[in-house]
Amino acid sequence: MAVASREQLKQYCLRALGAPVLEINVDDDQLEDRLDEALDYWRLYHYEGIEQIYMKQAIRASEITLSAAIASSFSIEETITGATSGAKAQVCRESSRSSSGNLLLVKNVTGTFTAGETINGSTGASATLSSITLREYDKRYIEIPDYVWGVSKILSMGQASSSKNIFDLQYQLRLNDLYDLTATSLIYYKTVMSHLALLDLELNGHQNFRFNRISNKLYLDANWQTDFILGDHIIIQAYRAMDPSEYVKVWNETWLKRYVTALFKKQWGINMKKFGGLQLPGGVVLNGQETYDEAINEITQLEDELMRKSAPLDFFIG
Repeated sequence: MAVASREQLKQYCLRALGAPVLEINVDDDQLEDRLDEALDYWRLYHYEGIEQIYMKQAIRASEITLSAAIASSFSIEETITGATSGAKAQVCRESSRSSSGNLLLVKNVTGTFTAGETINGSTGASATLSSITLREYDKRYIEIPDYVWGVSKILSMGQASSSKNIFDLQYQLRLNDLYDLTATSLIYYKTVMSHLALLDLELNGHQNFRFNRISNKLYLDANWQTDFILGDHIIIQAYRAMDPSEYVKVWNETWLKRYVTALFKKQWGINMKKFGGLQLPGGVVLNGQETYDEAINEITQLEDELMRKSAPLDFFIG
């Protein structure tokens, strides 16, 4: 029978240890903890434990919520100042949206605005600030969801669509040379493309970034004021952990079932070691140490097997 849920996997492993013929002296909370440990280990080292994904992230301006719908009374590029806090910001717009209603878009925020204070614009406009939310442009980092375990590459939307630009050199080469490539050698085209790729790498380089999945913050090492335009998007190539609630086949993975069983046996052995040498009715003597040692050997073999057979998908930061 295929295992298709967390509970079914738990019962499968208990049966593998002898239940219900034998009483497995392990509390349900202990079983849940060992199951979580197994899933974490499987995701971290098994090549099927994570999958590559692409995420689109907009570079957004910070957002000030006003107590009244008078955001349009502030002019683009004017400086606003908090009457109480003294914090400053610059009114701005994004490529696809601008301030409207009670939503005021700002950038280059310095200081900390206070809820309820009056903000005064350099052109004479004023309003009461209800709240402010800092976004990517002012935070200088991007918040990454918990399910992401690592980031391997950052791609610019501009780079990704450059071949559609009629003024792009690669576009012109394809336009003028591609039509007769079936009748001529590809050597010239391949050489030119390799040379262009080398020039791009030397002159532009790759986007440097830093990411740690504990903090869930992706830092882009760039000059935000010159390298990014508000409203533009970047593509994040990342790896996310497989979610068993979404992909139920995870519960039926052969190595995972064997590993969970071994962890359950280890916990069973730890529990029984407390009563080592105790003789039960019928002359049966509890030997938790032997059960524990068997489990440790099985766990070691399974982990060695995983390390030998798993192929790394890619290098990523996380």
